[in-house]
This record gives sequence, C-alpha cells and structure tokens, in this order.
Amino acid sequence: MKSFRDAAHLIRLAVLFAAGLLVFSVARAALVPKDFGTLGHYRAGAIDDVRAKPIAYAGQKACAECHLDVVDLRAQARHKGIACESCHGPLATHAADPGQMTPARPEARPLCVHCHAANTGKSTRYPIVDVTDHAGDDTCITCHKPHNPKLS
Repeated sequence: MKSFRDAAHLIRLAVLFAAGLLVFSVARAALVPKDFGTLGHYRAGAIDDVRAKPIAYAGQKACAECHLDVVDLRAQARHKGIACESCHGPLATHAADPGQMTPARPEARPLCVHCHAANTGKSTRYPIVDVTDHAGDDTCITCHKPHNPKLS
C-alpha cells in the first residue's frame, strides 16, 4: 500500500493530462470547421468565400487598353516588369468605368523608398539608395519619371 501512496502524484499528473486532452478535443471539435481537410490542409468553403469577393485588380492588359503612352514609355524602362497596380493600387473599378473613379496619384517618395531603400537582403544589382543622401528632402519625381526612372 505504501508504494501506491507514493505514486499519487503520478496519478494526479495523468488525470491532469487526460483532462487537458479532453479540453483540447472538445475545443478542436467546436472550433475547426466541418469542411476542413476535405481538400488537403484547407477549408473547402474558403474557395467559395474568395470567389464571392469582388474583383479588385484589373490586370496589366486592362491598363494597356487605355494608357498606350505609358505602356510605350515603360517598355524601354527598368520598371517594365512591375505591374501598374503594384504602385497605383487595385483599379478594377476604374478599368470597368473610367468615369466612375479617378485613381489618385501615389505619393512618390514613400512609394519609391518602399522598393529602393537600402536593405542588406537585396541583390547588389538592384538599385538601392540612401534616400536622405540621394535626394535630401526632395521627392523622387523631381529628377526621375515614375514610369521610366532614368534621370530626366
């Protein structure tokens, strides 16, 4: 009987572990959606949820239909591989009806700095600048054209 009394702390630990496992199982059953796992490690209903959202981005071709001058300018520039909506934001509404929405011009300095600020993780071939040394308080478009950033 003495050995059983010494094992009481192990029994309490086992009961505590079993209670935790029970709480976890009940919480998992209550919180994990029923359709989770039918398409791998995903919730099948997520596809319908995403499909129900309105389209926000128009795509490069939609921009090129009206803005041929910018397409021609960018074709010779380093920014030719960057999609219009990367800088200008989602413009499906504008592409569908240009009169309904006029996109705002992005503020150049923070936008340019987002990609061109000095960062040790970037390739040395990527044009990076220390903005304060490079331009002082001036905005980037003082010297650069946004669609073709060679010095103007």
